Amino acid sequence: MLEILKSDVVIVGGGLVGLSLAHALASAGIETTVVDREEPAIAANDAYDGRAFAISYGSRRILEGLGLWQEMGRQAAPILDIRVTDGPSTLFLHYDHREVGDEPLGHIVESRFVRRALLGKLGDRPKLRLIAPESVARLERGKAGVVARLADGRRIAARLAVAADGRGSPIRRAAGIGAMEWGYAQTAIVCTVALTRPHEGVAHERFLPAGPFALLPLPGDFSSIVWAERNEVAPAMLALDDDGFSAAMTRRFGDALGPLRVVGRRWSYPLGLLVAERFTSDRLALIGDAAHSIHPLAGQGLNLAIRDVAALAEVIVDAHRLGLDIGAVDVLDRYASWRRLDTLALLAVTDGLNRLFSNDLGPVRLIRDLGLAAVDRLPALKRLFMNHAMGTVGDLPRLARGETL
Repeated sequence: MLEILKSDVVIVGGGLVGLSLAHALASAGIETTVVDREEPAIAANDAYDGRAFAISYGSRRILEGLGLWQEMGRQAAPILDIRVTDGPSTLFLHYDHREVGDEPLGHIVESRFVRRALLGKLGDRPKLRLIAPESVARLERGKAGVVARLADGRRIAARLAVAADGRGSPIRRAAGIGAMEWGYAQTAIVCTVALTRPHEGVAHERFLPAGPFALLPLPGDFSSIVWAERNEVAPAMLALDDDGFSAAMTRRFGDALGPLRVVGRRWSYPLGLLVAERFTSDRLALIGDAAHSIHPLAGQGLNLAIRDVAALAEVIVDAHRLGLDIGAVDVLDRYASWRRLDTLALLAVTDGLNRLFSNDLGPVRLIRDLGLAAVDRLPALKRLFMNHAMGTVGDLPRLARGETL
């Protein structure tokens, strides 16, 4: 008979969010086991999936507090300014980091470097165990704890389970937690481009009738593209040769940085919205895409998940230090209520902006262009929006405030 492994917490899903939480808990002395389907040695290499993440200033502070930022930061490009435009309109919204302090508004980091940093620190966490490649066949939850039954027959006994297994989350579904979700009829096309002119640390968000087109600074004269296109058009764009695809990108973005040239492969991801009916159940908490998935405009998806990590880690660590049951209802309720408002607010903003700007109706276009220009001319309101984008306002976890866990 296979042994039963003991752990305080078992995390299902060893992606960026699940591993970040594991590092947070293990750094505070909590025995943590992560189960992930991917082979770590493969995931740690230079294979690139096309994604680059916008790490807000607040998220950077969380990662710094966990000792994870130093490695990521070496491969990151700072966001010094953000320029938001509505198609060809001459009216725009400009965020300059100097209006709110000396720090960048955020950084752009390729997903491979985030993953590498998370895996590279595993050896520094004696309380962290990664079991991969492996999957959880069944999660049994009882009054005293949980048992995760793995596909190979092993069992993990813990006080709490955390679902970090993505938007389709089998753990969430098996727990009977429903979700509100819909698709946007948009596909995100993601790639790296070489620039003719330096980006100078400026991130561009250009709203087009089919969806937003973002150009995000990477180290050197490169940028990451997140291009939301209609589902019926995206396959034709992806089928173009490099010259045709580069020309299509340049037509949509304009010539502010000269012709854009695609570098390497292109990837595509369907876009949609999802929010779980609740973020916790008996002995179970949801984080990241298992709890919510938002439109990528403004690049806030990972930042929302990192705040999940900081909040859940804080309530678990506080309970653990007091000698309380870390999987108790009141502990999980604190996490759920803490994260619900932030999630719903950001979900509403991103969904509303996508719907407002993804059309070409003349009167609507005029109103939104005037709105962008008005915000640009109201310093107090603009600073508020900038601080929200930086993740420095609201009921923040200790790590996001630059404090220790």
